[in-house]
Amino acid sequence: MPSVPLAETVASLMPRARTELAELVSYASVADERQFPRSGCEKAAGWVAAALGAEGFQDVALLDTPDGTQSVYGYLPGPADAPTVLLYAHYDVQPPLDESAWLSPPFELTERDGRWYGRGAADCKGGVLMHLTALRALREHGGAPLNVKVIVEGSEEQGTGGLERYAEAHPELLAADAIVIGDAGNFRVGTPTVTSTLRGMVLMEVRVATLEGNLHSGQFGGVAPDALAALIAMLASLRDESGATTVDGLDASGEWSGIEYPEEDFRRDAKVLDGVGLTGTGSIGGRLWARPSVTVVGIDAPPVIGATPSVQATAGALVSVRVPPGFEAGRTAELLTAHLRAAAPWGAEVEVALRGSGQPFQADTTSPAYAAMAEAMRDAYGEELAVAGQGGSIPLCNTLATLYPRAEILLIGLSEPEAQIHAVNESVSPQELERLSLAEAVFLRRYAESKSAAATA
Repeated sequence: MPSVPLAETVASLMPRARTELAELVSYASVADERQFPRSGCEKAAGWVAAALGAEGFQDVALLDTPDGTQSVYGYLPGPADAPTVLLYAHYDVQPPLDESAWLSPPFELTERDGRWYGRGAADCKGGVLMHLTALRALREHGGAPLNVKVIVEGSEEQGTGGLERYAEAHPELLAADAIVIGDAGNFRVGTPTVTSTLRGMVLMEVRVATLEGNLHSGQFGGVAPDALAALIAMLASLRDESGATTVDGLDASGEWSGIEYPEEDFRRDAKVLDGVGLTGTGSIGGRLWARPSVTVVGIDAPPVIGATPSVQATAGALVSVRVPPGFEAGRTAELLTAHLRAAAPWGAEVEVALRGSGQPFQADTTSPAYAAMAEAMRDAYGEELAVAGQGGSIPLCNTLATLYPRAEILLIGLSEPEAQIHAVNESVSPQELERLSLAEAVFLRRYAESKSAAATA
């Protein structure tokens, strides 16, 4: 098979990939200075820039984006008249959450049970190494047969839109014939998958106030309006008895027609406790990929330890709504705001602020780039390509689709269910990293060949 030499080269590059991923994971690159120093992001961005420079990329730059973060850009020229492919990943990561719940330090890549553990190992520092490994393998076999642009974002997890706004202000920078977003994941380990849909996201902060200050619950409780109780009632109104999302005006009846997700597989992947039911009704795929879903991701309230018997004067929460293709993030934010205000009891004062948003995305899976990727995945995995949705969002996708309507956008990556991205003990499968690096290298070859054949036909 034509990819056998490439496969051997990719395999030989894996020890280097592990060493470099360990270094990249060691940087606590959470793009939120309220929690982590900016230096972690600066070190990660500098590492990516240096890596691109070492691979012969030109015009390597740290782009200062409008949200105060940096994205890393580089351009690797190919043969004259060759197509251009843009490779995307991000170096920023989610906070580690409860560090005591990690079985190994979150910012120290640790091998355990055949997987590599560490924050960002799969999402998405592993994606950076996937791109680098694919390009290094091609370099040892004559080089990439096309022009390659790489963009590595610095604030994807925060949803603050820095790279989107930068791209809109510099539309020529990321122009490409095909775009490979390395921030998705296989349906499960060993099943080669492209993602056809992404849910968008609305992140809203809600604040409730009822009193000028906390009051003694024995002296005033039962009559004084409790802000925390008001907030709990408001949040409870966002779901029905089954747990399905019930934001007023937001349709939650969509169905999924692609690959199905058996309930027993989902329970295992999500690590649902025995005896605990799943939320919502209908197919798992429909609930995950075709309907909006609301999640309360944080609450400001007194912790149990140290709490006093008081009626609370204020309380707050951070609420996320994921929305599938067919929904608009701005309209969703309006509906969520109206719902929360209407649900507030006792005339409580309510403040709602948008903290982040991203539009849903729908890919064209009939494009020539998908055909080339299907062949590449078949070479790397020995299996046919599967098409699935993803519940997460990648805000840049819609920006790129709007700026470059003729570009073919593909979503692949390392965030399969066992990776447990955004949770404690995030990990990456080194076998998936190897196979996807090979698939990307083969894809770049096949795509260049297909574009050349089309041009001469």
